[in-house]
Amino acid sequence: MELSEYVQKGFQMLADPGSFDSNTFTLLLRAAFQSLLDAQADEAVLDHPDLKHIDPVVLKHCHAAAATYILEAGKQRADRSTLSTYLEDCKFDSERIELFWTEYQNNRNSLEILLGSIGRSLPHITDVSWRLEYQIKTNQLDKMYRPAYLVTLNVENTDSRSHPEISFSCNMEQLQDLVGKLKDASKSLERATQL
Repeated sequence: MELSEYVQKGFQMLADPGSFDSNTFTLLLRAAFQSLLDAQADEAVLDHPDLKHIDPVVLKHCHAAAATYILEAGKQRADRSTLSTYLEDCKFDSERIELFWTEYQNNRNSLEILLGSIGRSLPHITDVSWRLEYQIKTNQLDKMYRPAYLVTLNVENTDSRSHPEISFSCNMEQLQDLVGKLKDASKSLERATQL
């Protein structure tokens, strides 16, 4: 399992019994799962009284590392041996590995449902609409006489079957730049399909 050096360092701090005793380790691990799986969870998950003595920077670093590893393990549908091997490499003792495995097993189904709901593909643009907006004055009553374009992209997300809109405003130069880049992309795609 490939994780960044930042995540590995946070995980190694979490494995250190001097930084996190058994109780605080369990609390932080549960907080990491809760923050991922509970849409109502917020930063209050780290406000437990038993976690107050830990430096907030270290606490958030370890929380982020645990959440990242949990997501990565869920994404790869890690089994016990894969989980244990990585945790041992990060200097986790057997008691903490067992606690992690138990918590992971308890939340595995919810984690897989969460990861499955995220989606696997980018949205597709189905339509574009635009309108010209002409700004005459600013809030300070300065005369502007500046045109702007309001562009709305209708997109379709194939995974969730939703049809959200993406709207943005741009001036004439920005719109010409966008059109030029889209033409370049179209030509590149045509060349690639002709090979």
